[in-house]
Amino acid sequence: MDETTIENTENVETAVEVPSKFKKLVEEIEKMSVLELSEIVKILEKKFGVSAAAVAVAGPAAGSAPEEEGKSTADVELTEVGANKIAVIKAIKEVLALGLKEAKDLVDGAPSMLKQGMKKEDAAEFAKKLTDAGAKVTLK
Repeated sequence: MDETTIENTENVETAVEVPSKFKKLVEEIEKMSVLELSEIVKILEKKFGVSAAAVAVAGPAAGSAPEEEGKSTADVELTEVGANKIAVIKAIKEVLALGLKEAKDLVDGAPSMLKQGMKKEDAAEFAKKLTDAGAKVTLK
């Protein structure tokens, strides 16, 4: 986590008012390590037949989030590899944190969608790296 994330987490903790009936439980949870928290989440999921991920998935799907997402995100498509195939593979491998084989497969399969739903700034930076390497890229 970077400092900004840690600061935001601390602000959230101070902003949340814990009801007195849960204070002891919250204090115990605060003392746990991340590994212990992960373990207890898994136990609670099994015990009650729920999933912590379901809440996160349901949140963005509601309301006007898809409209906003269309404005702030972009898809990066490799349309043409160009002359310097190795440089393009290296750029894809670096940005997408892929293995050499996976990056090569994406390049060999051009035109291919490299990444969907990237922040526009990140997508533009990725596209610049690819075009600098000699590839042709389309942002959608």
